[in-house]
Amino acid sequence: MKAIRLDQFSEVDTFATHLAVQEVPEPALEAGEVLIRTLAAGVNPIDYKTCSGGGASAFIGDLPFIPGWEFAGEVIACGSDVAGFDSGDAVVGFIRFPERAGCYAERIAAPADQIARLPKGVAPITAAGAALAGLTAWQALFDKGNLQAQQRVLVMAAAGGVGHLAVQLAKWKGAHVVGTASPANHDHLLTLGCDQAIDYRDESALEAQAPFDLIIDGVGGGTGIKAIALLAATGTLITLPSVTKDQVIAAAEKEGKKALPIRVEPNGQQLAELLARIEQQELTVTVAETYPLAEVARAFTQIATGHTRGKVVLTLDN
Repeated sequence: MKAIRLDQFSEVDTFATHLAVQEVPEPALEAGEVLIRTLAAGVNPIDYKTCSGGGASAFIGDLPFIPGWEFAGEVIACGSDVAGFDSGDAVVGFIRFPERAGCYAERIAAPADQIARLPKGVAPITAAGAALAGLTAWQALFDKGNLQAQQRVLVMAAAGGVGHLAVQLAKWKGAHVVGTASPANHDHLLTLGCDQAIDYRDESALEAQAPFDLIIDGVGGGTGIKAIALLAATGTLITLPSVTKDQVIAAAEKEGKKALPIRVEPNGQQLAELLARIEQQELTVTVAETYPLAEVARAFTQIATGHTRGKVVLTLDN
C-alpha cells in the first residue's frame, strides 16, 4: 500500500524533503481491530509539530513514521472479537493517540472501540476533519470544563479547528459564547453561533465581557496567562497547547484560580455523538482546504501558519 512516511524530524520548510509517499506493507489485523480502506485523513497542528520533533514525538519511537491520527474510510475486514462492524461499513476514527496510528496511509488497522459509523448524510471529508478537533472540544467543554447551560464561555482562537467546533458545542449546550479571532473571521463566528466575536488583540473589549465561567484557551503562552484575569473566581480555564500548559497553570494558581491541561483521548461513543450532531445539522465542520495525500507538505505549511479557518484534510483515491 501507499503511505506517507517521515524519515527525519525536520522544520516546516524542509518537510517536502523528508515526507514522501512510499510503498509499505499493509498493517496486520489483530483481535479487536478493523482494517480500513482510507478515504480521507484529517491534518492537525499536532501532526506537523510531531514531525518537527515536538508534539507527540516522544511517543513515536524510531523513525520512519507514518503520521496521522484521524480518518474516514470503509471497513475491509474485522479481526476476532469485533462486534458491530462489517465489511463495507463507512466509519470514522480518532485512534491510538498519542502513540503512532499511521492514518496517512491507504490502509489502517484501527481499534474497533475507537471508531464510529459514518452517517449516510455526512461526507467522508467532513467527518475526517471532525474527529480530533471535535473530541478535543467536547472533552474540554464537558469532561474537563463541566459546562452548564447559561454559563458564559470564552473560546480563544475560535475560528480554528478546535475553536469553531467548541463555539457550536457550547451554544448547543445553551451557553453564552464569546469568541476571539481576527476581524476577517467575525461574520463566520457569528454564523456559527457566537453571541459576540472580538478581535483577539482588543483587550478592553474582552475585559468588558468578563467574567467567564469557562475559557477554552487555544493559544497558550502569554495570551493564555492574560486570559486568567477574565476568569470568574469559580471558573475554569482549559489550556490546549501542551508546550505552555505548565506556565498557564502556574500563573492561574498564583491568582487563586483554576486552569487545567487537556490531552484528547480516543472515544468511539463521543465520536458517534459528534457525528450525530453533524448529521442533524447542529454542528458544522468548516473544511478550509483539501490536498491529495502526496501534497502533505503543503498541507503542513498551511496549518503551520496558525491562521487556518477550520480544518485541512488529505484525500485518498485507492
